Amino acid sequence: MSETVKENNRSAGSNSTVPRLFVLELNAGRIYSTNTDGSDQKTIVTDCHLPDGIVVDVDAGHIYWTNMGVPSLDDGSIERADLDGKNRKTILAQGQTHTPKQIILDRRGRKLYWCDREGMRVMRCNLDGSQLETLIETGRGDIDRRDQTKWCVGLTIDAKYGHIYWSQKGPDNAGLGRILRANIDIPAGQTATTRTDIETFFDGLPEPIDLELDVENRVLYWTDRGDPPRGNTVNRASIDNKPAEPEIVITHLMEGIGIALDVAGDRMFVTDLAGSVYSARLDGSVEKNILFAQGNLTGIAYAEIPKEQ
Repeated sequence: MSETVKENNRSAGSNSTVPRLFVLELNAGRIYSTNTDGSDQKTIVTDCHLPDGIVVDVDAGHIYWTNMGVPSLDDGSIERADLDGKNRKTILAQGQTHTPKQIILDRRGRKLYWCDREGMRVMRCNLDGSQLETLIETGRGDIDRRDQTKWCVGLTIDAKYGHIYWSQKGPDNAGLGRILRANIDIPAGQTATTRTDIETFFDGLPEPIDLELDVENRVLYWTDRGDPPRGNTVNRASIDNKPAEPEIVITHLMEGIGIALDVAGDRMFVTDLAGSVYSARLDGSVEKNILFAQGNLTGIAYAEIPKEQ
């Protein structure tokens, strides 16, 4: 099959679905969706309070997103809406989480997971916001909060082995960024602050931000905001056979933030704070700038959603 036919097949989706991107624009406080080539841009939600992370629950017909809020005010929140932005609802009210960042959905367990930056936590709850839990707590209080190595930012789950991966970015360009791994559930008899199963997956990184896991091929992808050569990049590494150094697959981002994978289509989508959305194959080749000058972009999600009737 030719590459053109493959691309057309990926772009078309199935007979009943269409591939769409959902993108967060931080400064404008809005969510919009587009085709995977950047066309047909539609604003679906406005008046968000500094949105950062987004995930799509196609089965339930919902999007969930985090509102970072103003860090000094501890007014972060999580909201939900239908795929078209209607029926908007607050899942976690302001103050239940401090500065929520990347959010992911455990489809099997029907749970939301996210990182709380200034809260220095990895958290989860049910899809309706109930049963709020702190799984990992790296610090507490104003003194700890000033230590950016304790800030939790991006995360993903390896359901096969019951692991959670998350990033702690560290100060700007300090080379103190880390990606860590632990069991999803807190070991018996331990707490979010005392658990002993946390291990460092990579350290010495510029500023690792959002994570995505290619579950099929067991490869972890992440964006990094720091300066070149290792920063402003997309990186990847096998999680079962971890290399000495991660592979850089995309460079020259302008403060890279969001990343979304379409593994079946062999492509990724990446946002940066300068307002660009990029697409590329999973190895970083055939890179395209599909949108630019879109404001300060943060989270991005890919989903194949039902076609409009």
